[in-house]
Amino acid sequence: MSSSTTAFASEAVQQKLSRLDINSEHDLLLHLPLRYEDETHLYPINDAPEGKTVQVEGLIIHSEVLARPRQQLVLQVEDGSGIFFIRFLHFYGSQIKRYAVGKRVRLLGEMRQGFFGAEMVHPKCKVVTENDALANTLTPVYPTTAGLSQTMIIKLIGKVLNNIENKSLLSETLPDSILDKYQLAGFKASIVFLHQPSPDASAVSLLARTHPAWRRIKFDELLAQQLSMRLHYRLRHKRNAPAQPAKNKLTQALLAALSFQLTSAQKKTLTEISHDLALHHPMQRLLQGDVGCGKTIVAALAALQAIENDCQVAMMAPTEILAEQNYQKLSAWLTPLNITVVWLSGSQKKKQKNEVLADIASGHAMLSIGTHALFQDQVEFDRLGLAIIDEQHRFGVHQRLALCSKSKQADIVPHQLMMSATPIPRTLSMSYYADLDVSIIDKLPPGRSPVITKLIADSRRNEIIMRIHDACQTGKQAYWVCPLIEESETLQLKTAQETYETLSQALANLNIGLIHGKLPTAEKSALMLAFKQGEIQLLVATTVIEVGVDVPNASLMVIEHAERMGLSQLHQLRGRIGRGAETGVCILMYQEPLSKIARKRLKIIFKHTDGFEIARQDLNLRGPGEFLGVRQSGVPLLRFADLEKDHDLIEAAQTAAEEMLTHYPQMAQQHLKRWLEEKNEYLRV
Repeated sequence: MSSSTTAFASEAVQQKLSRLDINSEHDLLLHLPLRYEDETHLYPINDAPEGKTVQVEGLIIHSEVLARPRQQLVLQVEDGSGIFFIRFLHFYGSQIKRYAVGKRVRLLGEMRQGFFGAEMVHPKCKVVTENDALANTLTPVYPTTAGLSQTMIIKLIGKVLNNIENKSLLSETLPDSILDKYQLAGFKASIVFLHQPSPDASAVSLLARTHPAWRRIKFDELLAQQLSMRLHYRLRHKRNAPAQPAKNKLTQALLAALSFQLTSAQKKTLTEISHDLALHHPMQRLLQGDVGCGKTIVAALAALQAIENDCQVAMMAPTEILAEQNYQKLSAWLTPLNITVVWLSGSQKKKQKNEVLADIASGHAMLSIGTHALFQDQVEFDRLGLAIIDEQHRFGVHQRLALCSKSKQADIVPHQLMMSATPIPRTLSMSYYADLDVSIIDKLPPGRSPVITKLIADSRRNEIIMRIHDACQTGKQAYWVCPLIEESETLQLKTAQETYETLSQALANLNIGLIHGKLPTAEKSALMLAFKQGEIQLLVATTVIEVGVDVPNASLMVIEHAERMGLSQLHQLRGRIGRGAETGVCILMYQEPLSKIARKRLKIIFKHTDGFEIARQDLNLRGPGEFLGVRQSGVPLLRFADLEKDHDLIEAAQTAAEEMLTHYPQMAQQHLKRWLEEKNEYLRV
């Protein structure tokens, strides 16, 4: 903490404050109340409304400890207008003495009817004299931690607010033009008001955080986020990347060889990526689109543009199954064009791995596809020009950086194309992804119809098994997805192994396979190939098949214990079917009783097939912290603004950030210091 705060708090108190992430006077001022209590006026006991938190005052006329039905301290209080009871179910011996007959007490609590008449249970209670003044502002209630009382927090914040030397802490960081444009209250007035609101303040707008003072604080928080992201964006534009203009020889050759035409959405995103690759600063573009929209071919064409400029390309995927599927698909497209495509994974034998590493280091391998193995120490590219990260949300920032630093050319930063089939809601994209350029494939290829989703309780398991049998007998293929491999007594979930054995007995005339993450890579590859070729009719699998698996004939999927999976995972799994001529059917099998949150999730996935709408509702359910995952470890999460409710403020903050950086750079720096201080380190990644 800074020296002036040290003067207000002992070392022990500072340690407790640090648990609340309060390490400076700035932090204290921005430690805002959760709610407020009205201690500014008194109700006569007889007029105090029931079911509402009220403040009354009176003399204790009776005090006793009752033993039954449980031990409790019971007081009778009267004020001339009436009498009521106070009950303390938990109390100390010192309280019996403090609340003795004849003492005057001021009580804040909810008045209700009890066994003996009007009563308060465990009210806020303090001994007063007849002339003690009432509070002149609403009383704030702050987030706190063990050993740190509300009184102590109020006292500390009051000292910071009243210290004349702290004027700079409350100084204005926004120019008049922005204050006027967005009709924002002043910073000092807003902070003082939120810590010490007047008695006539609207309790509804304070609690809902729609009061002008709250809107100013939320705007400032969002503005700090936008400023930091835009600074990162500008910094990237000052770095050097290999310019890779479109030459269109290899790309046209691939397009001519394809058995399908690109959709208008694919063409649009490809144009955006192609433009960025031609620039001298590193592209950092996020290509997002729903499951099955055709991101892989766009990535392949982007890779060809880099390769035509004699640059190597690395394509990283989070699982070996997805990496190998990418390898097979892109090899089939690019090998006929005389391009060397290699695959690198952690499970390869040493001799094979060394050969691949040599091809990468020499520059012979123009496209390298792999898992996390691509950024290990022994990997070095001769001239890496483009890094493609598939399912980018599954990688941390530092992992992506590690891949991009693998080129021998230390002063050159490769372009980055990140892909995600987990659509990012617009508000999240505008705030946490403001440092990226975003391309969206918003249309599915022709012929793809939405998958039909059915919710069925696991009590109807035999029915489902017969449905699978009948479908496979007519030439269809199916997945049966299980959430765990090993038995867990706690969760009592059916394991993939058990399910495989049960289904093998029940469907003895079908060819059934079992795949999970613990199988050797060669075995997984052989199983997937057999399934793709139709030799396996029913594939029992864990969620290892969540991404990248593409078997057009598979049109039926059963997901066990769907209530235990997240929306994103359910949507990804569902996207594995319905890729051929047949309409896909996904059966979400659930176990009762359902929790409230599980019921909400299943309702959303049942009602919606649009990934963007599912993602928006998922964000509302989980909040940005969980939704972001490992995308940017260390990014300060929003404390006050709500991405859904405050979308208008996000747009305003975006525009204001550009204006501040262009016309008021010094004020922008002051604003960042106030809100982020040392937390701004993440900008470097």
